[in-house]
Formats: sequence, C-alpha cells, structure tokens
Amino acid sequence: MTPVTNEVFATTIRAATARMTARAGSSHIGSCFSIADVVAVLYNQVLNLFPDDPKHHDRDRFVLSKGHACAVVYAALAECGFFPLQELETYAEEGSRLMAHISHKVPGVEFSTGSLGHGLPFATGIALSAAMRDLSWRTVVLLGDGELDEGSNWEALLFAAHHKLSNLTIIIDANNLQSLTTTTETLNLGPLEAKLSAFGVDVKTVDGHSCSELSAVLSAPRGDADRPLVVIAQTIKGKGVDFMENKVEWHYRSPNPQELEQALQQIEGRS
Repeated sequence: MTPVTNEVFATTIRAATARMTARAGSSHIGSCFSIADVVAVLYNQVLNLFPDDPKHHDRDRFVLSKGHACAVVYAALAECGFFPLQELETYAEEGSRLMAHISHKVPGVEFSTGSLGHGLPFATGIALSAAMRDLSWRTVVLLGDGELDEGSNWEALLFAAHHKLSNLTIIIDANNLQSLTTTTETLNLGPLEAKLSAFGVDVKTVDGHSCSELSAVLSAPRGDADRPLVVIAQTIKGKGVDFMENKVEWHYRSPNPQELEQALQQIEGRS
C-alpha cells in the first residue's frame, strides 16, 4: 500500500463503505462513518499488523465490539492488503465471508461480534493473557456508547483495572445515538468521564474526527502506566455526509443511487 495520510485513508474507507452498503442494501452506514477516522488512524498508523501473515504472533489485536459497523473495518483491511479490494463488492451477499456483522472468517479479524457487550470482556481476556506472558503486543477494542448499557462492559472494566492491564486500550465511539434515539434519552451515561475514572482507568477525551488528536493519544507511549487507557472519541453519527449527520435513521437505511452519488461527492470533495 502506498503511504497516505490518515485523513486520506479515512476518505478512502468512507467512500468504500458508502458503495458497499448501497450495493448490498445493508444498514449501519451512520455507525461506520462515526468511527471511520478512528479506524483510519488505527489501521494506517497505530496497529502493528502483518497483512501477509494475519495470525503473526507479534501482531496487535483489534476487536470491533460494535460489530454492526464492520463495513468500514473491512474496507480498511482490504486497503491494507489483507484480502483483494474486489472482494468488498461481495459485502453482505449470501455466501460471502464479508458478513454484515464482523466475522473472524475474514483475514485480520480477531473476533466475531454482533451481540453487544461481548467485545470488551474478550479483549480484556487476551490482554491479560499477554500481560501474564510478558508479551509486547497490545489489544485495542472499539465500543459504541450505547453499548455501555450492557453490564458486562462494566464488569470487564473492573477486571481490567484490577489487573493493571496497561496493554489494553478501550475506545468509545461517543456519537450519542443508539437504536431509535439518543443515548441520553435511552439510558443516561453521564458524567461518563467521571464514571470511567472511578473504575480506575486512565481516561482521555478527544475529537473522534481529528486524526491528529486520535494519533496523539493512541500513539503515545504508555511507559510505566499501570492501568488501561480509555479514549472517549466524541463523534457524529454519519460524519462526512450532511444529510446523514446526527440522523438516527441512518443506523438502518442504506443510500439509494442518488443519495450514494451525493454522499460520494461530499466525501471525496467533488463538485
């Protein structure tokens, strides 16, 4: 892959995601767009990965707990060379390994998710395994803010802090929308930063669409840290397309041909 900036990588995977969801008539484009910049920084800069050897012992482990946002991760994996770009055209088709919720059958995917609340407990377990064996690879897990309604996440946070898992990074996609309405109206999470800090983790809040802020917090050496890092990435659902931004219906809708062209014009900066 020719080196590109994180911003260019984010544009590329947003455009690919738009085409994938439109072609398949599938859901969750809004969720994909809210994490596109996070995914871009991870796959273009932060994660130590081996596309030619996806199960390499020293690879970093990334877990997408909000598995419904898989299209943008598939796009990133394809751009990195884990499988041919042409395979993205099979997304969500019958018989395709690119299922509509993330699947471990895809090269580069560690864990199948879909039922929310499973990713963090799994990621905590593999981070503990690495810490017990003094292995250098890190574990990164990406959650939705609505997913924090699941109590399993809070149990995992207690466990991770108790075991001082400084090799674990938890990113929360804080777009303040879930399912049918806002997270505040569904089950108020605030004050989120204070709640998380009380569990004994290191909490940082960043603009989830600023590649420079994301890069700084996710690339910073942990040094003698003795606790997990939790990054609250403040995002906008549907980011990058004005008629999708902060609209809960794009959790479910896919763009029709006209909407796809309008979306691509905005994403790619075409007039």
